[in-house]
Amino acid sequence: MEVILLGFLFVVYLVLRYYLIDHETASEKDIKRFQAGIQLVKNREIEAAFDYFNEAVQKYPQSAVAYAYRGKCQLLLENHFSAIYDLTQAVNRDNTLADCYLDRGIALYRVEQYTEAFREFDKAVWHIRDERPDAYRWRALARIELRQLSQAENDLRRAVLLGDENAFQLLRQPPFSRPKHANSGRN
Repeated sequence: MEVILLGFLFVVYLVLRYYLIDHETASEKDIKRFQAGIQLVKNREIEAAFDYFNEAVQKYPQSAVAYAYRGKCQLLLENHFSAIYDLTQAVNRDNTLADCYLDRGIALYRVEQYTEAFREFDKAVWHIRDERPDAYRWRALARIELRQLSQAENDLRRAVLLGDENAFQLLRQPPFSRPKHANSGRN
């Protein structure tokens, strides 16, 4: 009888604990905290957003989201090495932020570090999991630079399937376009 009572109390304890504990991650809390700055980025007010997230990094130095958005601002301001630094700091604090890998890959691509950029795009594709086509397109661009043309074509086709018009335009250009008269000599 005592075992049944203890078991029942334990189940009640687990249910109460589940409903009373906060289930949000630190990054989810930070996204709510920094909504004003995130809105600035969405509105393309990059200078103001950079100032906002620069203060946020100073006030919350352990915030991966603050570093990630400051890095995104740096990327949009074409401060590529600063963007790489901030995005690396963000990933070191929370390695589940998929946009950090994509943005860091773009920054590395812009400074012509194609192998490192490819690795970041590969991580972004894994984290984003078919939700956004731009990760596939950027990985294809890095693969083109690394002369991995068949894999690049596959990535571009995957991006097109996900609705990326830019990838479609890239597939229509050399080395992926094939002239119509190339097959006319075969019988």
